[in-house]
Amino acid sequence: MTIPLPASDQCSVAPPVGSQIDYGYFMNCVHCGLCTSACPTYLETGNENDSPRGRIYLMRGVVDGRIALTDTVKHHLELCLDCRACETACPSGVQYGRLIEPFRVEMQQRELVAGDSQANGWFQKFILYGLFPYANRLRWALAPARWAQRLGLDRLAEGLGVTRLLPKQLQRMQSLLPTLPPPTPPLPEVLSPVGKRRARVALFTGCVADAMFGPTNWATARVLQYNGCEVVVPRNQVCCGAIHYHSGAGEPALQLAQQNAAAFNPDDVDAVIINVAGCGSMLKDYGHVAHELAPADDATRQRLDKFACKVKDVSEFLMSLGPIKPTGEINLRATYHDACHLCHAQKIREQPRDLLSLVPGLELVPLAESEICCGAAGSYNLTQPEMAAQLGRRKLENILKTNTQAVITGNAGCSLQLQMQLRQAGHDIWVAHPMDVLDLSYRQQLPSCLR
Repeated sequence: MTIPLPASDQCSVAPPVGSQIDYGYFMNCVHCGLCTSACPTYLETGNENDSPRGRIYLMRGVVDGRIALTDTVKHHLELCLDCRACETACPSGVQYGRLIEPFRVEMQQRELVAGDSQANGWFQKFILYGLFPYANRLRWALAPARWAQRLGLDRLAEGLGVTRLLPKQLQRMQSLLPTLPPPTPPLPEVLSPVGKRRARVALFTGCVADAMFGPTNWATARVLQYNGCEVVVPRNQVCCGAIHYHSGAGEPALQLAQQNAAAFNPDDVDAVIINVAGCGSMLKDYGHVAHELAPADDATRQRLDKFACKVKDVSEFLMSLGPIKPTGEINLRATYHDACHLCHAQKIREQPRDLLSLVPGLELVPLAESEICCGAAGSYNLTQPEMAAQLGRRKLENILKTNTQAVITGNAGCSLQLQMQLRQAGHDIWVAHPMDVLDLSYRQQLPSCLR
């Protein structure tokens, strides 16, 4: 029973975290538990509080005033990967993302106001928010690592134990670094189609993806060109905002969304193309983000909704356009890992597989638990390293059972996580994006693992 406060004290008490969320989202959950078998954290811990059903109960309890938002409750909510696998499994259509995301944003905002040291920590301020969302800054930061890899200094530092002197989160970042390719030049602002123009598209290049996976952005642009697309690359585009939004920093996420909506002219293109699942999910959610963070600003929501309606994953767009069949033979046994924000958030499963089936010689082997998160989840593998490592090992075991030469996935974070797991286990298996494979086939070239 809630004891009413005197009228003079009521105005000084903040409403519970989550009070602004549409209560109907909570009520849609009938607590049937069918989501539990799809939830990666529940599969690992067996703790009901680490399941979608349990987390919804916790959030609703906080909103109702029945449960205090203790550090334990926060831990269960922060352990969520936001992979949205529960949405796929739910027969009632519960929009779990519309619950966990705004709830965590408000949790973060309250912690910032209260001066919580962790919410204002150096890692979030300087790395998550100060480095990752800026491709040029990240390129400069990676330059010493690239030279260290070329000279073998990274292996020497690990062998001498020097890396163990770094803070835990920087150690994790160092371990995630793949073999960095040579830096790529910026994509031209406009790339002409090969043959007759079939579409005009804008390419979203991202931040971490642009700095670390530049060759994949070039491969994506070439594949679009081979399929008759004129490709526009806006210079003033910025980070999608997912890094901020999923870690609870709502205001900068909304600012980045507004900058991207201004950078791309949705009326001038047939689609805004994205090749990173996490970014694509965020871009398609811009309208919802505006509604959550600026509910009274209808103009902003309409503008972001208009932009979001044009966003298409590259595999989704190519299959709707009608792909031109590549002819270069790639005799490779590979498996495909479903990135969570592609298969669960965007409901894109068959399109990447259908595109890969066009490549002559490519054998695609099914992967057990393909739709279970690998533990990357954006910055999750830096902020929740133990659970990320558990899920990474689970994914590795399933990959090794396929006895394949390559793992193909449509998300930069998944690629980093899978490369790290394979490298640490001593396995030389190529981790590639579907566009990397298609581009090689269009250009009649072989991947390095077959040369």
